[in-house]
Amino acid sequence: MKRILIMLGLLAGCAVVPKVPEMPVEKPVPPQETVAPQARPAAVPARAAPPRVALVLGGGAVRGFAHIGVIKVLEAQGIMPDLIVGTSAGSVVGALYAAGYGGFELQRIAFKLEEDSVGDWILPDRGFIKGEALQNYINKAVRGVQIEKLKKPFAAVATDLQSGEIMVFRRGNTGQAVRASSSVPGVFQPVNINGRDYVDGGLTSPLPIRVARNLGADVVIAVDISARPSAARIGGVTDVLMQAIAIMEQSLRNDELPEADVLIRPNTTGFGSADFTKKHEAILEGETAAQAALPLIREKIRQAAERKQAAYVPR
Repeated sequence: MKRILIMLGLLAGCAVVPKVPEMPVEKPVPPQETVAPQARPAAVPARAAPPRVALVLGGGAVRGFAHIGVIKVLEAQGIMPDLIVGTSAGSVVGALYAAGYGGFELQRIAFKLEEDSVGDWILPDRGFIKGEALQNYINKAVRGVQIEKLKKPFAAVATDLQSGEIMVFRRGNTGQAVRASSSVPGVFQPVNINGRDYVDGGLTSPLPIRVARNLGADVVIAVDISARPSAARIGGVTDVLMQAIAIMEQSLRNDELPEADVLIRPNTTGFGSADFTKKHEAILEGETAAQAALPLIREKIRQAAERKQAAYVPR
């Protein structure tokens, strides 16, 4: 009996012996692919803003159609001015261009334009032409948009008749500013704006290069369509007046010419100031002169871009 009890005790003792815990088996970790860190994109060097290009359109009556030929060539080459400044006939073409009319649209307008569209003849008082027809024509063409809201920055240059000082219109009634800029003394009546009388901008700046510079232009492309003083015999009062104006404008123009980067001079020799039959020829002369100037235009823009980049300080 005693032996049986001892055997049962041994069996019971074996029953309560704790099991040795099994060692955890680590699961094999699959080899991870080594991912190379992505190379950071190369830092893009800070760039200065592109040079600001101004197109300056001078006065010259009907010879102003040559401006359209210049615009056509610039557009075809992707040279789009950032600023347009015009005097007299240049302000007429410039306002329409700033309003969004392209070169070919301007050409279509020119071919349809007749003298009666812009000339409202009156009995002589302060001028033979009142000028309201021109003002209304421009305002209709630009759909009544004010200068400061045109698609491109635009400035029309006129002369203050009381002070003799230059006046640069950058705000206000577009047609009225163009009319003031184009009011040749003795031909058009002066334009009264806010109590001041204004006449043709050619009396103070026939080719307003300096105005463009003052408005921040880095590159100035100037188009000179002016008539040179005539060597022919001077006839009546009108001839004397036109010759006097041509002499005065030549002196003023020569003073500003050195400030232009590119000077385009369409050959308008023999084109009368009021000869509307020469529209097509004037446009072609503008195209020819602009084509010849293209290499210089590109070079001046490139040089201006390099100067701006060299002086650029990133913010």
